[in-house]
Amino acid sequence: MQSRWQRGHSVLDYVRDGFFVPGILTKSITEDFCQEENEMTDNKRNDVPYKIYLSEDEMPKYWYNVRADMKVKPAPLVNPGTGQPMKPEELLPVFCKEAIDQEFDNDTAYVEIPEDIRNFYKMYRPSPLTRAYCLEEKLGTPAKIYYKFEGNNTSGSHKLNSAIAQAYYAKHEGLKGVTTETGAGQWGTALSMACAYLDLDCKVYMVKVSYEQKPFRREVMRTFGASVTPSPSMETEVGKKILAEHPGTTGSLGCAISEAVEAATTREGYRYVLGSVLNHVLLHQSIIGLETKAALDKYGVKPDIIVGCAGGGSNLGGLISPFVGEMLRGENDYKIIAVEPASCPSFTRGKFAYDFCDTGNICPLAKMYTLGADFIPAPNHAGGLRFHGMSPILSQLYHDGYIDAVAVPQTEVFEAAEYFARCEGILPAPESSHAIKVAIDEAKKCIETGEEKVIVIGLTGTGNFDLVAYEKFNDGVMDDYVPTDEELEASFAKLPKVE
Repeated sequence: MQSRWQRGHSVLDYVRDGFFVPGILTKSITEDFCQEENEMTDNKRNDVPYKIYLSEDEMPKYWYNVRADMKVKPAPLVNPGTGQPMKPEELLPVFCKEAIDQEFDNDTAYVEIPEDIRNFYKMYRPSPLTRAYCLEEKLGTPAKIYYKFEGNNTSGSHKLNSAIAQAYYAKHEGLKGVTTETGAGQWGTALSMACAYLDLDCKVYMVKVSYEQKPFRREVMRTFGASVTPSPSMETEVGKKILAEHPGTTGSLGCAISEAVEAATTREGYRYVLGSVLNHVLLHQSIIGLETKAALDKYGVKPDIIVGCAGGGSNLGGLISPFVGEMLRGENDYKIIAVEPASCPSFTRGKFAYDFCDTGNICPLAKMYTLGADFIPAPNHAGGLRFHGMSPILSQLYHDGYIDAVAVPQTEVFEAAEYFARCEGILPAPESSHAIKVAIDEAKKCIETGEEKVIVIGLTGTGNFDLVAYEKFNDGVMDDYVPTDEELEASFAKLPKVE
């Protein structure tokens, strides 16, 4: 765009043209000049704004089911009692019927999002895709970095995308309430919000170490009407069993899942809802990737590298779904990097095998990359990533070579988190910061090669309730625990035998 100043206009031109009004000359001309200077700067930046917003009308009306394009489908869930693939009716005491239907549907590529759910989404979606200009300039990299920010709602993360969907199905099934687990507390917060909106009871089992580290996250859940119990607890039979076998344990997502499932199946009118891992959760989270791709397409931008944190797989699976779909169809190629904590390295050191999704061994068996259901991770501060297994969808994609994976120590993660915060003005969640750390590493490689690669980060949420973790990092008392080969082998030895 050519500015008025470049076309020969001067202050006198503005006066002659009637722009002069006593007292506002400076304001009118300065604002016009600054606006044009900003426009020229934006032109130098390929006309990509700091934040790319889609309108409500541009928000996806369908979720994308990546399984429809997978040549090798995820292996079916297996009944641990019979050793045979689970039948949908066998899961009816545990999950809502619609969630079960979505879980078993490997063929429908696009699933319509109910209008009521889309209307709820409009309270915080579409979420922005941000160009990290400040981070780029601070690094001195030719790379172009974008991040999809999912922390723009009270739950502080992407978890609300599936929470409202599953709560909606529970409500329409006429249920009284739901039970669930939560690690860092983001999923529990999201579900408590969704249940409050739909007038459902919500019972949350929160991993004990997070319950103690994040009391304010717990209080947000209670504010929205949920009851919150530290897990493992003495409330359930499976909780008592875990405590007997692991005295003094700080818990894990696997423990909390066991308790939540028992609570749902022993209460009339309740069902269990899961915040990650399963197919229907990744389906709901595909809205992240669909919005990301639509925003990039607006400006003709094609990513080279897509980076997301990996715990159970909800955010990563949602972010990459439309991109990996193009890879599966042979339309495009991308480098996708899953980043996990070195203390819980399911992808990078786990086995691709059938395993229980919970520590109490009461859930179906899923074929996934796993450290063993008996493995209880060290109490690191990325509570949302402290799960022994991985999404069956992502596990199959990783096994087939569509995804790369790296594991990183938490002190390096928090170093990257603080660097990002000081550049971009967002305090990232510890989980998201795993992706930030590796994205910065990739951007630094571009300094050496001179390549202008486009890097997209999944920024799952904010770290505003993770200040205990930041305090430990700033005080220099944070450690980097990495499980030994002997510890992992002991856990692998207990994997169930499935033909």
